[in-house]
Amino acid sequence: MTPAQRDNFERLIKPKHIAFIGGADAEIAIGEAKRAGFKGFIWPVNPRRDQLGGHKCFQTLEDLPSPPDAVYLAIPRDHALKAVKDLARLGAGGIVCYTAGFGEADPEGQEAENLLAEYAGDMALIGPNCYGIINYVDEVALWPFAHGGSCPGYGAAIITQSGMFSSDITMSQRSLPLSYMVSAGNQTVMGLADFIDILCEKPEVRAIGLHIEGLSDVSLFEKAALKALGLNKPVVALKTGTSKIGSTLTLSHTGSLSGSKELYEALFKRTGVISVNNPSQFLETLKYLCVSGCPKQENIIGFTCSGGGATMLADKAEDIGLKFPNFNKEKSDKLVGLLPEIATLSNPLDYTTPIWGQPEKTRPVFQEAMNQGLVHSAILVQDYPAKGLDESLVYYRNDALAFAQAAADNNLPAAICSTIPENFDKETRDLLISIGVSPMQGIHEALWAISHAVTWNKNRANILEKKLNSVFEVLGNPDQLRVLDEQDSKSLLKKNGFDIPEGVVCLDKIDANDLCSLSFPVALKMVSSKILHKTELNAVILNIKSELELKTAFENMHSSVSNAAPDLLSDKYLVEEMANAPIAELIVGIRSDTQFGLALTIGSGGVLVDLIGDVSTIILPTHSGEIKEVIKRLKVFKLLDGFRGKPKVKLDFLVDAIMKLTIFAQENLNSISEIEINPMFVYEDSVLMVDALIYEFDTHDT
Repeated sequence: MTPAQRDNFERLIKPKHIAFIGGADAEIAIGEAKRAGFKGFIWPVNPRRDQLGGHKCFQTLEDLPSPPDAVYLAIPRDHALKAVKDLARLGAGGIVCYTAGFGEADPEGQEAENLLAEYAGDMALIGPNCYGIINYVDEVALWPFAHGGSCPGYGAAIITQSGMFSSDITMSQRSLPLSYMVSAGNQTVMGLADFIDILCEKPEVRAIGLHIEGLSDVSLFEKAALKALGLNKPVVALKTGTSKIGSTLTLSHTGSLSGSKELYEALFKRTGVISVNNPSQFLETLKYLCVSGCPKQENIIGFTCSGGGATMLADKAEDIGLKFPNFNKEKSDKLVGLLPEIATLSNPLDYTTPIWGQPEKTRPVFQEAMNQGLVHSAILVQDYPAKGLDESLVYYRNDALAFAQAAADNNLPAAICSTIPENFDKETRDLLISIGVSPMQGIHEALWAISHAVTWNKNRANILEKKLNSVFEVLGNPDQLRVLDEQDSKSLLKKNGFDIPEGVVCLDKIDANDLCSLSFPVALKMVSSKILHKTELNAVILNIKSELELKTAFENMHSSVSNAAPDLLSDKYLVEEMANAPIAELIVGIRSDTQFGLALTIGSGGVLVDLIGDVSTIILPTHSGEIKEVIKRLKVFKLLDGFRGKPKVKLDFLVDAIMKLTIFAQENLNSISEIEINPMFVYEDSVLMVDALIYEFDTHDT
């Protein structure tokens, strides 16, 4: 994004005049601009119509009174290309290109999209193949369908790669305050990172919501996300396209590339982006961030007028790491004097129906319970009555307002949530937002939102302090790889200072004279770059205790591979001393990705890799503290930490060994594509690369 494009984006979202180019679609967009409250000039352009939406049409772009600040373009592709070229020449500000049939369609469309980017020049262009943009703050819409949404002067800026999802959000019945809505489409000129970069600077934007199908430039996204983090603007992401079917749909829809779920989650963690997994959680988390803000710690005070509601709060909080601390004796004594005799003193607190709806009695309870210095946020569970059955609504609101006042007095981020999402009327939701209380819909969604906000707040300073370098750019061709066999892989590791088992390579046959000073027991392996998984072919035999057993093992192995996969048969064999039993086995892998650069994976190794899936991924470059944190979160850490009196690993030795491997990979970024160590044997103060596989970029002519 150039400085001129940035300036023109401001013209686009806050225009004095909008040119609508097209027919029926442009006419609908005119209606949406009026619905939003746009009070500037509306200039339809259509040579075959006298008027659109009640406004006289201009025959050509040259007939416009001045270069338009904003343009809504809804004409066929080839005509759209010419219009963009002409608009750039005239000095227009920005364009919403509703027109489809570009890169998402076919190769010819991609060629047209390349021309679109060229013709746009310094104009700010959203799309093509998009719905457009809504500026709720300044009452401007360049949008093709009826839209809802509201803005109390602040709100979330939403950026989506799906037009329909953005439309669905505007129609949602959840009272999410909105500041901007952007349907990004194909992102030919302006992409997700550009929108984040600009919108995070705006004071009315309290949080940013992203619907991501794929990223074309991870480094730009990382930079923009960290900028938002530095400006104290939380970013919430809903990543779709993680399943095989979902990925196929994503690719055909916008032409974006969809990476693996693990890499995206690693990127989000690296940049402080809050990752959610469904649309409801997406909206509720953004609502809490915008209205209530971010609690400093996970301690929370909860209130219900039902024992069942209190239990639901406690159960879910325990699952996700929120804490309801107990009252101390002094606080308990004071609350006992304020509560009915039937009340059971606990946190969450069921304050019971005898005082329900009586603010002169409930507010002192709320006030006393919140005023303890141990809690950092507050939540009240209320399910409001349906319209027509709401004679008791006044009592619910009495307690809601009493709760809100107590939270404000104690400077606590506050939320009122319904057990069932739809049990919350719009009038009450809007009332609560006006006094700074989040109207949350669903207990689980509410508690997850609070948990996300706490985690974001706690991680923010740490992420910014590390100031990691940007992700690596991989220049090697992933389609041209060659696999080093186990012996060559280990030799390369040994040459670079990594410990591997003692062993010798034998050709054609096993001869005792070749074993040199190896001590039994040993392991026998058939070595071939074509055999990536030896166990299935009986190409590895362990715990061989004598020369006779070794000879028999060799004959059995040769026969087994010959029968099962004769094309994989190799005349190269590796005999290694059996390593001592480790404290734990890990898998440590580093692989390159054309989008994400280098990624480090650490997890339970050996047979546990596929059995329990205990792994975590980090995008490089990283630091020792992050590696240590990841290891501590693994299930296998219990073994490393001295499970049931067993020896304990000196964690710094393990972390240093893994860091050394990452540095080796970074230094060979464009020659080595992947390193996999499985298993890595971990001892008290050392590690051993028991099995290794390395992929190199093949630079030879084929």
